[in-house]
Amino acid sequence: MITSVLVANRGEIARRIFATCRRRGLATVAVFADADADSPHVREADCAVRLPGSSAQDTYLRADLIIEAARKTGADAIHPGYGFLSENPDFARAVERAGLTWIGPTPSAIEVMGSKIESKRRMAVAGVPVLDRLDVATLTAGDLPVLVKASAGGGGRGMRVVRTLDELPEAVTSAAREAAAAFGDPTVFCERYLENGHHVEVQIMADEHGTIWTLGERECSLQRRHQKVIEEAPAPLVDRIGGDLRARLLKAGRDAAAAVGYRGAGTVEFLADESGGFWFLEMNTRLQVEHPVTECVTGVDLVGLQLDVAAGRKLSGPAPAVHGYAIEARLYAEDPAADWRPQTGTLVTFDIPATDGIRLDSGVESGSVVSTHYDAMLAKVIAYGDDRETVARRLAATLRRARIHGVTTNRDLLVASLLHPSFLDGTASTSFYADHPPVRDAGPDPRLAAVVAALADAAADRKARSGFRNIPVGYRSRSYRHRDDEIEVRYRFGRDGLEVDGLAVTLVEAGPDRVVLDVDGVRRAWSVGRFGADDDVCLVVDGPLGSVELRRVPRFPDPAARIPAGALIAPMPGTVVRVGAAEGEPVVAGQPLVWLEAMKMEHAVHAPADGVLAALPVVVGQQVTQGTPLAVLAPA
Repeated sequence: MITSVLVANRGEIARRIFATCRRRGLATVAVFADADADSPHVREADCAVRLPGSSAQDTYLRADLIIEAARKTGADAIHPGYGFLSENPDFARAVERAGLTWIGPTPSAIEVMGSKIESKRRMAVAGVPVLDRLDVATLTAGDLPVLVKASAGGGGRGMRVVRTLDELPEAVTSAAREAAAAFGDPTVFCERYLENGHHVEVQIMADEHGTIWTLGERECSLQRRHQKVIEEAPAPLVDRIGGDLRARLLKAGRDAAAAVGYRGAGTVEFLADESGGFWFLEMNTRLQVEHPVTECVTGVDLVGLQLDVAAGRKLSGPAPAVHGYAIEARLYAEDPAADWRPQTGTLVTFDIPATDGIRLDSGVESGSVVSTHYDAMLAKVIAYGDDRETVARRLAATLRRARIHGVTTNRDLLVASLLHPSFLDGTASTSFYADHPPVRDAGPDPRLAAVVAALADAAADRKARSGFRNIPVGYRSRSYRHRDDEIEVRYRFGRDGLEVDGLAVTLVEAGPDRVVLDVDGVRRAWSVGRFGADDDVCLVVDGPLGSVELRRVPRFPDPAARIPAGALIAPMPGTVVRVGAAEGEPVVAGQPLVWLEAMKMEHAVHAPADGVLAALPVVVGQQVTQGTPLAVLAPA
């Protein structure tokens, strides 16, 4: 009998599991690293235990510390969530040896499915379609393109697409290095890569009495770096092709689970094509990040079913049917237009409007700090309803109205993706972002946003000088930086009202936090948020068409803040894991010079032009902050 659950995880998934536990009257226990001491999941638990340190290796991957925390707090069950130790068979065995209930599949099932090589062999025997494994040593040009994959783990780590044989050695080396860092196992292999495939997966729930439910399928074809961005249920591909495709997929998922004597929640993932063929990719022996879309279309609580199965209860009756549609968008702290570069900082404002047909699963709130130690996902926003297009538009509208200040996110990309014709008609494949790469400034006009910011700043100045009357007759000037561009706003209040140099607008209302303008006969309102201090103040202008982030340009900049000419700076905080040249060596444009590891992924910093590496002020293993000079180039 389960009475108290320790969640061996953090953030959004810990909060999600706690919610079900509270509804069932179960006690909850959180564990937390030092970087998470003020996180919402820590406050929401009945009690919490500190795991000293901040890196995952020192904290959430320490099985001994987590089991000791369960003993200390009287927890009688451990839920691993997803990621970290969730698919570690040794951890599952250690939990059971400690006399605790493991809320997950059997360790043997985790072990088999945790090896992509062994799991594919087992699936082939069970009659589940698989892609042939290719030998790296004998690979030919006729086999290309191929995907180099880590045998252990998942989440897009340790994966590289190879389109020429020249790329193969580096792809294998870097994939193995990333896999070893993420999963402790450098084993990689190759398989055929389908350029325009569809990622379709089957949700499994099985008990120890032989019952296996298939709770419909999901499609997760929109991915970046082999990590999912938008997921939905049911799968548009399956709806479009029809016939017996859904029945064949569900049967293959059930056969895969039966082949390993599966118990609990799991997901069988397939790569499918437009002809209705599909092939086994892997089985995630845990709760999936995208499980909310299945909950929204079936009405079940998957965490609740996990608790039931772990307690030995039977799944009663037939599997719940699927009704309606649900779409989930993963909100990441990253800059899609800068090669999906992860972002860090403080979320000054995090406000996603709550409306009918919207669910928010979040690990953060206003004031939360986004660090380099963990995954870049901030939240999952899910829309659901009876009509797929309405659900997609509802989700896009909710994201557009969100107020997220302090950290750059992929919010604008999500909105554009959800409204793209190929997504709306259900034909988007895994090549979506290769075919439609993210672009900058797809949202509101930064020039108009700068005008709004200038008017709001002027109102704030007037409020601060309350009691003084100052009516300048000439043009006033304020400057803001939008990414790499500086925007100067010249304005004055004349006899006929507001005059903006180069822009025809009519002022309706202007306050420090809200500005209303009439532009070409259309009235719109914007809210303005500020954060930062001194000479580094950021303004976020939120409006009906999206958000624009601006930085005030100080009138008298500090000369000491200048970066040396030719310097390549760190685009994010991280750890230097590799350098690609030595001081004095010639380099060519596009050559990777320094590799940083941040948020569990490697990121290369490339030379912008031909030249000579004049200085390399960093060393492997060094931790750097954003803006730190990594290398200095001189002309050849």
